[in-house]
Parts: sequence; C-alpha cells; structure tokens
Amino acid sequence: MTARQRTISALLGIGICAALIWGLDEAPKLSYYHNQGKVFGTYYNIRYEAAADLEDSIQAAFTAFDNSLSLFNPHSILSAINDNRDTLTNASFETMWAEAERVHALSGGAFDITVAPLVNYWGFGKKVKPNPDPSLKGREVDSLRQFVGFEKVQLIGHKVVKADPRVQIDGGAVAKGQACDMIAEVLRKNGCTNYLVDIGGEVVAHGVNDKGNPWHIGITKPNLNNDGAQEELQEILAVSDICMATSGNYRNFYYADGERRSHTIDPRTGYPVQHSLLSATVVSSTCMRADALATACMVLGADKALEMIERAEDAACYFIVAQNDSLVVVTSPNWSDFITK
Repeated sequence: MTARQRTISALLGIGICAALIWGLDEAPKLSYYHNQGKVFGTYYNIRYEAAADLEDSIQAAFTAFDNSLSLFNPHSILSAINDNRDTLTNASFETMWAEAERVHALSGGAFDITVAPLVNYWGFGKKVKPNPDPSLKGREVDSLRQFVGFEKVQLIGHKVVKADPRVQIDGGAVAKGQACDMIAEVLRKNGCTNYLVDIGGEVVAHGVNDKGNPWHIGITKPNLNNDGAQEELQEILAVSDICMATSGNYRNFYYADGERRSHTIDPRTGYPVQHSLLSATVVSSTCMRADALATACMVLGADKALEMIERAEDAACYFIVAQNDSLVVVTSPNWSDFITK
C-alpha cells in the first residue's frame, strides 16, 4: 500500500468513527412519562418509557374509542345501533362483538351485552328508572327479558340486525379493558416496551417501571361496612407482562324492600345476583377478555366461575369471597403462573 493509499484509508477510518459517534449522539433519549386524567366516567393513569410524550396520540385513541363504543356519546356507532339508526360497524366494534360472543358462550349466557334494559330497570344504567314497584317487578322483569339475549342480535357484514328494535347493546362490561388494549397498542407502535396502562382499575402492564422493577398493582379489599373508610389493599402484585381486570359488587349497590341490590344483573334471570363472591380479578391474554370474564364471574358466583376460568384456558382468577363475617381468598390453580411475585 502506498503512502497515499494509507492516508486515504486512515481518513476513511476517522470518518467512519465520526459517523458512528454522531449516530450515537443522535440516538433518542428515553424518559418515563405519566399521563393521567378522566375518561369514560373514570380515571386513567398511564406510565411509559418513550422518546417523547405521547399524550396527543393517547387522546386521539380515546376519542376514536368514544366515537365507536360509548353509550353516552349520542354520535357513537353503539348509540346509533341502540337508536335503530342506519349505521355500519367498525373494527373496534367488531372486535368487541367477537369477544362478547366468545365469553357469552363460555359462560353459558351469564355474560350478555344485551342486558342493558335490565340494568336500566334496576337503576344502574344510562336510563335510570324509578325504584321498581315490588308488586309489579316480577311481571316487569319477565317483560324486559323478551328482548334480552345475544341470540336476538346478529352481526351480518358490518351491520347489527335485531330480532326486536327494543334490543339494546351495552359494551360497558368490556369497555375499559378494550380501551386499555387500544392504548397499549398505541404505546407499542411508538416503540414502548415498558409501560403501565390503568383505566378505572383495568390494567395492561409490560416490562418494568422507572426503577427497573416489575410494576406493582393492588387488589382492593372489599369494605363490607360501606362506611366510606379509606380503601385497603388485599394484596399487591408484582407483574411484568399482564392484562388484568377486576369486577366487584361491594361498591355499586343499594338497599330496597329489605334486600341488597348489586349492579351485577344476571341476564338469565333478570335479577341482581345474590351470592358471596364480592370481587373477581381475572388475568388473560387481553384486557378486554379479562374484563368480560371478570363480569361473567360476578354473575356466576365463585364455584361456577372457577369452572369457567378453567375452560377458558388462557385465564386465571383471584376471588375474594364473603364467608360469615370474614373474607376468604380463592384462586384458580394457575394463578401463580401469571404473577411475578
């Protein structure tokens, strides 16, 4: 090699090193961000490691979800279907429908998105009705049950076809879970591998927190006295890759005619459930599925719910059951497979 060639080679080497150093300097610096606020009538907390704040993308996803599946947005696809206006479904609606159909079959009808008229009747839905007349409620419930049932609706192409125009669809039992999945997808598309999405207690967690540790999620201890005391945690879970949802009967209820009426309505009977299962926490392959399964568990009660979770194959559960004056924890045999700690 001549002196001239050696000089050129050396200069090229210096140039390559400089380019590599420049490239390293240009690599985006990652930071942990925290977005929080109120959405869908509840609160959200989203923590993630990213090169920039992604709040605008998160809000856009919330808006898209609201325009598709909100009961309270009069312009949403769901509202149009309930009002019997001509409309086409979209991918988000059809994803919800497919999951609702799956869990409806898995639960033997305990989970049913057409339960809305009964939820309204008992005072827990969008259209809250007066306290049911004890002398009439049996006949009224039977009347409402005539247009409650998943078999009374079909999704044909991109249209929902009803057997009766009075059939109403309520996706609330999967809404928070599905929204968590959607926000997690936004984060993944933006390169995030460490994040926690919490919408009203439904959670998708992946990777680690800003300390390099698994994410910590609390399971609330039911307050049987309903005395307004500060909530205690039954257990704190350490998790790194999980989709989790909790449903419970210890918050949203009222007393009437000497009986306790919870917000969980059994679509098969038309009445609020009466059993000892106070809280059902479910983990599954998606948060939407966990949300639907948790609701189904609260309808079924602990024993039948455990059987359903076993049939689901991609889920595990953690139940808090009232036993005399104490609380008992019951878990599916595979619960520990999903939990880091």
